[in-house]
Amino acid sequence: MRRVSCIDIGTNTALLLIADLEPESGSIIPLLHRQTIVRLGEGVDERKLISAEAIRRLAACMQEYRRLSEEHGAEAVIACGTSALRDAANRDEVIEEVGQKTGIGIACLSGEEEAELTFFGAVAGMSDLPDSFLVIDIGGGSTEISMGSINCLEESISMDIGSVRLTERFFRSQPPSADEFEAARNEINRVLTGCIIPFFEARESVYGVAGTLTTLAQVSLGLKGFDAAKVQHYRLSYAEVDRLLEHFGSCSLGEIVAEGIPEGRADVIVMGTLILHQFMRLLGVAEVRVSIQGLRFGLAQKELLRLQQP
Repeated sequence: MRRVSCIDIGTNTALLLIADLEPESGSIIPLLHRQTIVRLGEGVDERKLISAEAIRRLAACMQEYRRLSEEHGAEAVIACGTSALRDAANRDEVIEEVGQKTGIGIACLSGEEEAELTFFGAVAGMSDLPDSFLVIDIGGGSTEISMGSINCLEESISMDIGSVRLTERFFRSQPPSADEFEAARNEINRVLTGCIIPFFEARESVYGVAGTLTTLAQVSLGLKGFDAAKVQHYRLSYAEVDRLLEHFGSCSLGEIVAEGIPEGRADVIVMGTLILHQFMRLLGVAEVRVSIQGLRFGLAQKELLRLQQP
């Protein structure tokens, strides 16, 4: 058995998983979950640079995750960055500075690598999976759609439409104006219609990961705080996503926060919901099954497979 810490550094949120890996049984046994909104990608879409303040927030988060890893006896810390790091011209400097301050090395994943790890991580440990299924990962900077089976990834795409990126690009107010909303929807449709055709064959079985999906499940369940056991496997219907989009689209930021959505998520939930809504509408998806797993579970599974090698 080997205990590891797996860290997913996204555009909006940094996620930590500490888990025991058991090569003999092929099991990933989660011990601790943490999420911290660091908004690493703040302004990156416009300036292509990660700001000094965002680096400070990330370093502070990684110091805390290092402390938790040591406290729980993790033998290794595996950390990866995604869209914000990919886009930032100063990514090497960010990785070096955080490494010097925290001792954590960060690998910058390509969109294809992110999609593959998220695909397998989303369903890690699940049984009775269909022969073919989709995974959608709506992040702060990008959205990945992947298709395949438990044994093989067949098709994947990474698109630069994320909740933080498009909120910064299109919304100037909350609630957004009708013109702002329409411009964002048109951009999402333009990107999606250019690449979703290969995914139609697996639209009957769709799993969704990341903060937009888990937050919508939380609200749909009537929860004021996140409950992993209740959110995991929740079936989010198109009708419910449509209702929530209309609801959030007419709320002030304060009203959204009052529903139990953290401030670092509240200002981008409308855009995240819009991306999910258009994905489901254009592909004809009736429901998405929510998974609290994702990239960090994919990192754990990759390490588990390495340990199983003779």
